[in-house]
Amino acid sequence: MMRSGARAMPIDHAEDEAKQPIGIARLSKLAFDGADLKPLWKDLVDRYVSGAGDAATLMDMATLQQLFGNVEGGVACQQQALERHQLYRSPCAAATPALRLLALAAPGDIGTNTPLEFLIDGSDVALDTFYVVPGRGLPASLANYDLAIVTVGESDANIPVLEAIARLTAGWKIPVLNDPLRIAGLSRERVPALLKGAPGLDAPPTVRVARARLQHLADGHATVADLLGSSDFPLIVRPVDSHAGRGLKRIAERAELAPYLAERAEPRFFLAPFIDYSGADGLFRKYRIAFIGGRPYACHMAIADQWMIYYLNAGMRESAAKRAEEAQFMHGFDDEFACRHAGALNAIAERIGLDYFAIDCAETRDGKLLLFEADIAMIVHAMDPADIFPYKGPQMRKLFDAFVALLRRRAALAA
Repeated sequence: MMRSGARAMPIDHAEDEAKQPIGIARLSKLAFDGADLKPLWKDLVDRYVSGAGDAATLMDMATLQQLFGNVEGGVACQQQALERHQLYRSPCAAATPALRLLALAAPGDIGTNTPLEFLIDGSDVALDTFYVVPGRGLPASLANYDLAIVTVGESDANIPVLEAIARLTAGWKIPVLNDPLRIAGLSRERVPALLKGAPGLDAPPTVRVARARLQHLADGHATVADLLGSSDFPLIVRPVDSHAGRGLKRIAERAELAPYLAERAEPRFFLAPFIDYSGADGLFRKYRIAFIGGRPYACHMAIADQWMIYYLNAGMRESAAKRAEEAQFMHGFDDEFACRHAGALNAIAERIGLDYFAIDCAETRDGKLLLFEADIAMIVHAMDPADIFPYKGPQMRKLFDAFVALLRRRAALAA
């Protein structure tokens, strides 16, 4: 938290001049490597208290608070920054950038927007990010870039921002990648309907239910079929707009619902059938795949003995056997995984229709691609140590180069 007695920083309405924080990518890398960030935090707070800092100082403080685990405090700190300034410049590797990219973002935590700083790492692309706040307009100068990209991830809270971006950019002459209204269609209940009937794809139906209806199911006054239209226990339940496993639970039988609801205060939940995607060896494998210009690229593969997998809890660093399997997945992705699921991957790319997005998925026991989620804000990075994950650097560079190449193509078409 910030110290009391801090001097208020002046409001800066000169949006033509971007403020330059250290940035999410650099701070995340320091945290990922185990660096002591407390001295940096102290320096930023001292600058804020003395009045020597600017909105960029607040943005870095917002990022650090979240990296320390204080998401609420970080979001509040970002809000203070955005009251002063909405346009921010990321560090660029090139002294003379070849391309000027504008990101249109939404206020929120680190997971709210596409982490573009990772995707353009080491390139000659200059990135400015403008945080769109409904009710506030866009400076005319924002149309003076080579191209723009919408980075706002789908959520109930972000729908007004996506709709505002659609209105505000309708007359722009520069290319605007990632149609905001298509992003708005990536909700957990809409994606399965969008992809229904896709060849070789299992996208389990997901429904949004009010707390009262879920309570009816817990009390025995409703059946699973009443809510999902088919299926039965076990189920997957999670609060609406939750990510990173917050509130996510497998409900094996009706008796488990009431204790779950007693622990949760949210008013709305997503409900879906549980699909056992464990392999013949009993292990679960979850894949992250990025789509760039319609083409799929491997991001990572996590292997664990539990169904709720996240890369950080899968023990990949500790297991040479798991890393060897992930390396093979990456090396053979184009000729093996992507070919095996070509029909499903092509349908996903075509129907979602975004320039850049990512999915989390698995393989079912009968050989289908099992889709968990599609979003544009999933993190894709190259922070893992090369001595432990030597295969990741080349794969991430391939992906990053493809993303920059997409930007160049789209900018050239409009030139």
